[in-house]
Amino acid sequence: MKPSQRLQEIEDFKSSYIKKIQEVSGEYLAESSVLDQYQALAEIVMDKTASQWAKTRSQYDEVPHKRVYLFSIEFLIGRLLKSYVNSLGMEETVRIAMAELGLNYQTILSQEADPGLGNGGLGRLMACFLESSATLGLPFHGNGIHYKHGLFEQKIINGEQVEVADNWLRHGYPFEIKKPHESVVVKFYGHLRSERIDGVLTFVLEDYEPILAVPYDIPVKGYHNNTVNSLRLWSAEPVEEFDLPSFNEGQFLDAVRHKSEAEAITQILYPNDSQFDGKQLRLKQEYFFVCAGLKRMITRFKRYNNDCLDEFADKICIHINDTHPALCGPEMMRIFMDEEGLSWGDAWKITVNSLTFTNHTVLPEALEKWPADMMKFLLPRIYMIIEEINRQFQEDLRLEPGLNELQINALSIIQDNQVNMANLAIICSHSVNGVAELHSKILKEETFNGYYQLFPERFHSVTNGVTPRRFLINNNTGLRDLITESIGTDWINNLFALEKLMNYQNDPPFIDQFNQIKLDNKINLSNYIKEHNHITINPDSIFDIQVKRIHEYKRQLLNALQILHLYNYLKANPHIDIVPRTFIFAGKAAPGYYFAKEVIKLINYIADLINKDNGIRDQIKVVFLANFNVTLGEIIYPAANISEQISTAGKEASGTGNMKFMMNGAITLGTMDGANIEIHEAVGKHNIITFGLSADEVTHYQKYGGYSSVQIHENDPRIQKIMRQLIDGTFGHLDNFQSIYDALLLYNDTYFVLKDFDAYTKAQDRINELFKDQNKWFEMSLSNVAYSGLFSSDRAILDYQKNIWKTL
Repeated sequence: MKPSQRLQEIEDFKSSYIKKIQEVSGEYLAESSVLDQYQALAEIVMDKTASQWAKTRSQYDEVPHKRVYLFSIEFLIGRLLKSYVNSLGMEETVRIAMAELGLNYQTILSQEADPGLGNGGLGRLMACFLESSATLGLPFHGNGIHYKHGLFEQKIINGEQVEVADNWLRHGYPFEIKKPHESVVVKFYGHLRSERIDGVLTFVLEDYEPILAVPYDIPVKGYHNNTVNSLRLWSAEPVEEFDLPSFNEGQFLDAVRHKSEAEAITQILYPNDSQFDGKQLRLKQEYFFVCAGLKRMITRFKRYNNDCLDEFADKICIHINDTHPALCGPEMMRIFMDEEGLSWGDAWKITVNSLTFTNHTVLPEALEKWPADMMKFLLPRIYMIIEEINRQFQEDLRLEPGLNELQINALSIIQDNQVNMANLAIICSHSVNGVAELHSKILKEETFNGYYQLFPERFHSVTNGVTPRRFLINNNTGLRDLITESIGTDWINNLFALEKLMNYQNDPPFIDQFNQIKLDNKINLSNYIKEHNHITINPDSIFDIQVKRIHEYKRQLLNALQILHLYNYLKANPHIDIVPRTFIFAGKAAPGYYFAKEVIKLINYIADLINKDNGIRDQIKVVFLANFNVTLGEIIYPAANISEQISTAGKEASGTGNMKFMMNGAITLGTMDGANIEIHEAVGKHNIITFGLSADEVTHYQKYGGYSSVQIHENDPRIQKIMRQLIDGTFGHLDNFQSIYDALLLYNDTYFVLKDFDAYTKAQDRINELFKDQNKWFEMSLSNVAYSGLFSSDRAILDYQKNIWKTL
């Protein structure tokens, strides 16, 4: 763009923005609040996006392509204003215009709340997939839940996690459009009545509880193109808002009871399911968004296909993201048979040919199961269909040679009065995939081996990816600009082009700029920590970071115990020379997950012990950052030197945080687990630091025994000391962390924390030595950026498109 054109564009934007401020606030710019300024900018970008949105929809209808609908209980989309501005190509214009108007662009951006629509990698992956699909110009859309309060806002009080409501909608949300005219009635409970209509046995649900599913659409803007796809989120409302007769009779609570019960369905993400009511609410959520999404999708398909469903599976792919939307299978059968009049056989053929399923775990507790009695009571027709799917599947198995009843029962959807959702998803889908090479191997050889033996053609592997737009281009602008100045712009649309950066590994000016950018990002994070945690940290120290959901298998505990050991070592050797180290943690524990909360408490107690000890001369600091979300991640990832990916081998499906760190030049410290294996292959063994048991070794111990944590404890004085410190009053009270002590010794250390402890400490020692050689460290860091192309969600989407969704 010519300078004169740029100047005119800036002036036009300033004029439009000043006018919009007056429209949204009734004030002149000088009197407007920062929130008004945010709302005005949001409306401007929404106006520009909406016109492209309408055009995209029209183009999809005029030139039909196979559409993919991603069904997921989470979509962790993060803040959108900056993404919209950058995707529209307005970044420089807005930045300059705001400065000329005397406004702080970053302060305006900070007014946006992180949407409470997800928690971890599961939801973030779907957000990346939606962004990549739009950037690639593909007709893919999301379908999920419009949570009012999301998961929770995490506060750390006296070292412990405290959950408070995440009221992310307190100021409304300017990037969504409510569409009440497309609402759908979802039916719960009730009784089935059967009758024959034209000789066909038909089932009718009576005396049911109706809930209104109201859609909210969020535009998903492609980067520097005109494609805008949709994320549709469903909110639960009562069919009848207010019971006036009850109110007039003095029954004031009864008058609003149904409204409260209906809205509870979409109040929060992952209600605590340790009790019956919580379980039932979770199941309600899962059916609610599946039923609403499918009904509206099928209605739309019929409108544009002459009410004919014959080509449904050729034009529609419905992707089940983990087991939460597994009811897609029986719900499609219900709609096709009960509402569209198809036979079982025709309905089943369309259903299986339309559905694909990604499994995200190998942990038994994460493979969802619902009490059969609960499902039968809450969803009587759905449960009847599941029973019939299971009956016919088992009858088919009995025709297979070599299968006995024990094997057939092991593959049943319904076992021990529980409905196995993963089994249901596999049987109802034509494709099942894992999300990393190791994960997919475990699914085929262990977790779902019985199904793999029956349907080997259904099983695939697609390694996860993350969008480089959010996690490099938009949030690490210094590195983005250096890359573009060095190798041009091709890498923005093809991340594999980053490999050209290796031509600069011996270029002194490039090296200096690269290292300065990392330092600037570390200073930025240091300032955040100073403001929010009131801890001063050294930007020249090694930033060793572990941010992710708090869970035993992710082994934040191993990290914490190693830090305690390092502290003990420094106290015993006060004159030892180590590179200063800052250990940074962030992540939430599920409200009912006591052990994970104890780990958070331990980390904070260790931090308090170390950070107040002037005797160690600031050689180490420990920080736990509260309320980890996408926005905080965007500050953390560019600042990291070390990416902690230390899960018990064979337990992490893939991970996506490891990819975000890698893309920003952090070196992975990890087990050979999940996508760490692919990172190892991509960067080479000299540019990653690995340690610990292999997945095969873990499996061997779990199957055949032979591991004794007590024996390791008895033979390692370092472990003896840190274990004593958990219960001897080191942190202020005796028996402070008895539960952790017992888990490691009394219950034989399920996740092999003590087994991997020695290897982990040696890996940490290696980091200390490597970092002293700044030339070597730069080469490692650059290699991680250069070979991160494989881990773009653009690549992942194209793999799905070619091998699973068959949209090419």
